[in-house]
Parts: sequence; structure tokens; C-alpha cells
Amino acid sequence: MIKTLAKNIRGFVKESVLTPFFMVLEVVVETIIPFLMATMIDKGVNKGDMNQILISGGLMGICAVIGLFAGTMGGIYGAKASAGFARNLRRSMFENIQSFSFANIDRYSTAGLVTRMTTDVTNLQMAYQMMLRMCFRAPFSLVCAMVMTFVINARLASIYLVATVLLSIVLIFLMKATYKYFNQVFEKYDELNASVQENVSSIRVVKAFVREDHEVKKFNKAANNVYRLFVKAENAMVSVSPIMMFTIYGSIIAISWFGANMIVSNTLTTGELTSMLTYCMNILMNLLMVAMIFVMLTMSLASAKRVSGVLNEKSTLSNPQNPDYNVEDGSIEFENVYFSYNSTAEKPVLSNINLSIKSGETIGIIGGTGSSKTSLVNLIGRLYDVSRGCVRVGGKDVRSYDIETLRDEVSVVLQSNVLFSGTILDNLRWGNQNATEQECIEACKLACADEFIGSFPDKYNTKIEQGGANVSGGQKQRLCIARALLKKPKILILDDSTSAVDTATDAKIREAFKSKIPNTTKIIISQRISSIAHADRIIVMDDGEISAVGTHEQLVESSPIYNEIYTAQTSGSRDFDEKGEM
Repeated sequence: MIKTLAKNIRGFVKESVLTPFFMVLEVVVETIIPFLMATMIDKGVNKGDMNQILISGGLMGICAVIGLFAGTMGGIYGAKASAGFARNLRRSMFENIQSFSFANIDRYSTAGLVTRMTTDVTNLQMAYQMMLRMCFRAPFSLVCAMVMTFVINARLASIYLVATVLLSIVLIFLMKATYKYFNQVFEKYDELNASVQENVSSIRVVKAFVREDHEVKKFNKAANNVYRLFVKAENAMVSVSPIMMFTIYGSIIAISWFGANMIVSNTLTTGELTSMLTYCMNILMNLLMVAMIFVMLTMSLASAKRVSGVLNEKSTLSNPQNPDYNVEDGSIEFENVYFSYNSTAEKPVLSNINLSIKSGETIGIIGGTGSSKTSLVNLIGRLYDVSRGCVRVGGKDVRSYDIETLRDEVSVVLQSNVLFSGTILDNLRWGNQNATEQECIEACKLACADEFIGSFPDKYNTKIEQGGANVSGGQKQRLCIARALLKKPKILILDDSTSAVDTATDAKIREAFKSKIPNTTKIIISQRISSIAHADRIIVMDDGEISAVGTHEQLVESSPIYNEIYTAQTSGSRDFDEKGEM
């Protein structure tokens, strides 16, 4: 964990070294000042030597200036180092998340990743700054002050030593007691962020169903969970303050009592007692700083564990040692394919899939909810890897290709269509960042999107709100299809991506595909018979297996499942998925 986090200090090593250097320098001059004060009192004030007073006072002034400069520089470099460390952590996490396969992403909630990149990284930033400044300053100052007290009077200094040891034991015990609470509290932060994210992104649905009160209660529950755990942690830490105060005042009283007796017996001077009391406050204040450091480190340990988990997560998909960078054509072959999302699952999601698709064919896939239609096509672009068997594209195992090359040739329009903030052109160029405006227009014509785009005042420069909130579901689907077409792929997969489009527009899109991209293999997943009836072949999926393959006419005659779907949709008697059998 430490090694993982330490890699993100790169670029700020100088600041990370200079910060403790200036902190140590500040401690050195602060340690010298009480010693000079004792000298000024004993050799200057008590003896009436003005020259000694001026020399000691001048040296104290120089030390104060040096200490001020060192403290200022330590603060500046500490802020740069910690802010840079946080920036690198967020950048490293985001870059690693981009490399995740779908299987990796499934292990984390969106809210959990957001919490790690915000709250957890902020905790680590604060802890790193405190470590560079206080973790060096406080212990070093503590040791220096302790050494100086033993130089002045070992008998009185033993009081500090005992107090320091006792407080250290208390702090270690409290750190262990509170760690479990801080570890739990960040998990509750995930739930809190999930509540906010879900509510804001679905605010239209919330208002449409008048569920504001329900959402408020759900948020309050998550917020109360965070509050409850923080209170438990703080209650465990609340004993630090009275223990510290008791130790500080007890040590001052003990030093004053025994020191006064030593002055009376001429074994201690007034200046030495003054220095001892100054060092007493120095030591005990540094112990208070150490207590704060313990609290922050306890919190940051939980955050460090969560952040390191994301940084150390390795994608379940990786390029082969010598990847293939050329996809010959859009032919697809499934050979004895089995697939499970979870290796411990009792039953695979896909079982014994054997299928051969020629380049340029149009393939329809139909089946009931949960029949694994999407899981099947996800294996083509290697969004997941098969558990057993082999998937070939262009005659080669998909695992032999460079992943980016393969996905450039396999364009997918997913069930959940996503548009991003920006113009229509910005969104279209996700398919091809170098596409000209004319190429974007041609793709939109194929997807039957050009007509509605032309009705907008700003045409292709129309701003799209986050998530495509200012366009309809059908318009969003057509823009996503156009975006996929701009990649000019060898394989085009439409995963129920015309469900919000009327049948006439759906027919126009199919006709455009047939005439304009005849050599592209087209796989269309749909619940609507009319969307796939024209396909060269139709695959009927049932419970993770291929139930039947054939043309529309053949399946109406030979496949009971397909015939039931067809009858239900043409007669309008009931939904084909009503029984939940398919």
C-alpha cells in the first residue's frame, strides 16, 4: 500500500524533501531560543551585564527570523507537495479506471469510485501535508526539547520522559480503537454519494412519481449513518484532550514544585527553571500535535486502503505479448463458448454456443428478458472474455488482437444510450475524432438523424445537455447509431438501440444499412419482430443457449418460442414475455 501511494509523489520529490528540511530547521532554532533565554537571565539580568543581555537578545532575534523563514517555506513547500500528491492520485486512479474491463467495473459502485477520488484523496492530501510538516516537526522537536532538558537537569527531565511514555501508550490504544470506525465510515460515504448521484441523475423520474419525501428519507438515513460512525470515532478520541491537559498541567506543577526547591537549595538557577518550563510547554504541545497526527493517520489509513485498492486493480483483459493489429473482415465464429460473470456461479450465463456468421451478413437476435442476448454480443468486442471456448473475428481469436484495434472494428450501440455535454458534432466525433462535418452529416443521414438535427436553430452545433436530457429517446438513439457508424466498423452491433424509434424510421435505417454498408456485418438485438424479420438469419436465445437459428419464415414454422413472439406481436393479445419463460 505504501509503495503504491509513494509512486504518486513523482514530480514533487523536491517539495517533499524541502518541507521536512525547513521543519527541522525551524525546530533547531526554536530549541536554541530557551537556552539563550536562560543564558540571558543567569549571566545578563541576574549579574546586571547589559552586554550579555544584548548579545543573547540579538541571537534570539536572529533565531526567531530564521525560524519564521523556515516555517513559512515549510508551509509553502508542504502545500505544493500535498496538492501535487493528491493531483497525481486522482490522475492515476482515473487512468487506471479507464483501463478497467467491464468485469473490473462491476466490482465497484460508481458512488464508491467518486468517494475514493474525492473524500478519500482529500484525507490523504491532508495526511501527507501533516506527515511532511508535523510528523517531522513534532517528534524531532520533542526529542530536541527532551535532550535539552536532560542537559539542564536530568532529575526534572525524567518527569517529561514519564509523561511522554504514558501518553504514547494511550495514543496507540486509541488509534487501534478508532480505526475500525473510520474504516466503516467511508463505506457509508459511498451510500451517501450513491443516494445523491441517483437522485440528481433521475430527478425527472422522482418528480414524476412524487417521491421527493421518499428520497429525502433515504438520504437522511445515509447521512445519519455517517454521523453515527463519526460520533463513535470522536467519542473514542474525546478522552485525548483531558488526558493531555491533565498531563500538561501536572507536569508544570511538578516542575515548578521541584524546581523551586532546587533553586532554594542552589542546585538549579532561575534561568534554568524558566528554560525547563519553556521546554515543558514545547514537549507537551508537541505531544498534542502527535495526538492530532495519530487521529489523521487513523482516518487516512482507511482511505489509503480504499485508494490503493483501485490503483492496484488490474484489468481482467490485457493485450497478448505480440498482438495482431489487422482485422481481416467482419466474420464471427463462436466455438463451444461458455461464459459466467462470476467464476463461482453454479450455472454459466451462456452455455455451449456454436455459431458462424459470414462477413456482411445481417443477423437478428431475439429472446426474452434474461436470455443473455447482450452477454453474447459483449464477447465479440471482448468487453468480457469467455470462460471456456473461443470467439473468432476475422478468422482469429479475439484474444490475439490488440484490444483497441479490435474495438475500433466492432462498433456497439448499447442498450443505455449515453450522450455527453457538448455539441452534436462533439458527440458524433466520439466515433471518429477526425471526422469532417460532411462525414458526420452522412452518418446522420444513414441513422435518420439529419432530419431532426436540421430543425434545431444551431443545427449540428446544438448544445447537448448532460446525458442528452434535451433530446428525446428516439433522437438520442439515432445520434448514437450515427456515432457508431462514423467508426466505419467491420461489425456493427445494435443492442435494442431502435426501441424508441417508430417502425417507419426503423425501416428507413435498416434500408440505409442494406444499401450503404453492405460489407459490414450487422447484428441487431431487438424485442420487435419487425426490426429483425428482414435479417439474413435470426438467432433465438433462451436461458443462455441458442434455441434456434433460421430465417423469419423458417422460425415461424419450426421454433415454438419465435412463433409465440410473432403471434403475440401480430395479434396484440399479450406481451410475449408475460410468462417470464424466455
